[in-house]
Amino acid sequence: MCIGKIIRLGRITENGKMICVPMDHGVSMGPIKGLKEIYGTIEKIEKGGATSIIVHKGVLRNLEKPPNLGLIMHLSASTDLSLKPNFKVQVSSIEEAIRLGADAVSVHVNIGAKNEHEMLVKLGRVADECDRFGLPLIAMMYARGEKIKDKFSPSTVSHITRIAGELGADIVKTTYTGTVASFKKVVESSLVPVVIAGGPKQETVEDVFKMVKGAMDAGAAGITFGRNIFQAENPTLLLKCLRMIILENASVKEALEAFKNE
Repeated sequence: MCIGKIIRLGRITENGKMICVPMDHGVSMGPIKGLKEIYGTIEKIEKGGATSIIVHKGVLRNLEKPPNLGLIMHLSASTDLSLKPNFKVQVSSIEEAIRLGADAVSVHVNIGAKNEHEMLVKLGRVADECDRFGLPLIAMMYARGEKIKDKFSPSTVSHITRIAGELGADIVKTTYTGTVASFKKVVESSLVPVVIAGGPKQETVEDVFKMVKGAMDAGAAGITFGRNIFQAENPTLLLKCLRMIILENASVKEALEAFKNE
């Protein structure tokens, strides 16, 4: 790996672990709770100790000051209003990400969708450009589309995770398969570090902690949680407790006690 990527990976992780908050939902879902006042939410996330955020270029352009965390610019987009919401298109470039001060970029690919082939072309092309400029690439890989029978299937998640590494990603974000044993197979078959997506907002904080602990015990490199963090009542406190699990190997019980005591 080139020195530029090593330096920038250090800006979006801590001790090799990622605690990332994707906030690109404004394009796909609109100004949902937690993102209506996105810059205020970013401040709360920064105080909580996240290692990085994922945002679109417009959010970076309008930052009043750079936050003390890694900046990942998302290059993919689609909307829930589209006839093809699973078809993610490229909406910016590596050069623009560098110009805006991003430390890395991310690309979203839905495997199993009708336009999968076009998204794979995009992933491969962006990976080549990232190598050229020494910019880390996070691939968001999901099993979504007409051919997918079970998006949580360990074999399916292992496959889509492997694709990311094979095509040049430096970190892959994917779905947690539900158990330590099944997700360990995903992690072991991946060519690059694996971080888990949060998906829809969980019912309880304990559910969030259990998912994170399971993934970390399976060998994951961290999390990329959006709604489960930025829609929380107290994102700052939640992140501090997640740091306990991810960086200090705390138990779910210990994290819950810290959360309740605060």
